[in-house]
Amino acid sequence: MNLNTAMRSVRYITARVPWHVKIGAKLVLSRLPVDYGFWRRVGLFRLGDMDHPEYAFAVVEKHFSRAAGAREHEGGVVLEIGPGDSICSAMIAYAFGATASYLVDTGQFAREDGKTYKRMAAYLSGQGCAVPRLAEPITMEGVLASCNAKYLTGGLASLRALPKESVDFVWSHHVLEHIRRGEFVDVMREVRRILRPEGVCSHTVDLKDNLCDALNNLRFSERIWESPVMARSGFYTNRLRYSEMIDIFSRAGFVADVLEVKRWDALPTPREKLSDEFRRFSDEDLRVCEFDVLLRRSKDARTGGS
Repeated sequence: MNLNTAMRSVRYITARVPWHVKIGAKLVLSRLPVDYGFWRRVGLFRLGDMDHPEYAFAVVEKHFSRAAGAREHEGGVVLEIGPGDSICSAMIAYAFGATASYLVDTGQFAREDGKTYKRMAAYLSGQGCAVPRLAEPITMEGVLASCNAKYLTGGLASLRALPKESVDFVWSHHVLEHIRRGEFVDVMREVRRILRPEGVCSHTVDLKDNLCDALNNLRFSERIWESPVMARSGFYTNRLRYSEMIDIFSRAGFVADVLEVKRWDALPTPREKLSDEFRRFSDEDLRVCEFDVLLRRSKDARTGGS
């Protein structure tokens, strides 16, 4: 059996494993002395699919298209929160006219092999886009330099190090839900601080449980879920509900323009199985599984409180 066949087999099997078995397995596997690259190759732990050119292009194009309709000028300095498995988005941002890019993550998870970025360059060329010049041998550092991009892996600390009002456009795709709950307000405040007055943010937020696309993560008390052992095991989400995120955006100094809200037809996890702190939410709120939002700076922001 070759590696590709083995990977497909693993993904087929894991998609059918019950949520509680997945939690137990990931708690154990995440503590083995094996690096993230191995788990990514076999499909047990992945930070998205941004190392696949077609997918990465579609995601970045979606957010840039929204920004183009919301901003007076294209190009400028852009920032992605959570680039995940590659720095391909810097290449795509370059192709879309960005003058500089910041890619901010909580660790160095992006692929360093040149093949990933060579494939991305070929895809961009096939789409008739501008392609950054990649010197051989292709390295991550070379790719970043060719796009005038910086890959910052300190999370909130990296955001705090950026100059005030230095970014025109901020975006994320299925990332905000993974920011630690205790840092979420601070991250949004920092995003507002670095955003220029006429800048805009585009976010797609996934509120499913990252286990079985339900609400099984809401079964646990905050004490258990926010413990370090759970937070570092590959399935953490901050469990903030739709209404809470919209409220935090406002308190952080943004005006939210919700573009789309997707809901389950019915609660995917029975209400009586949820931890007490989540039973106070309405069914309508709990049924939100994904939403898209544009954020602009409020002119009269009051960002006090947490």
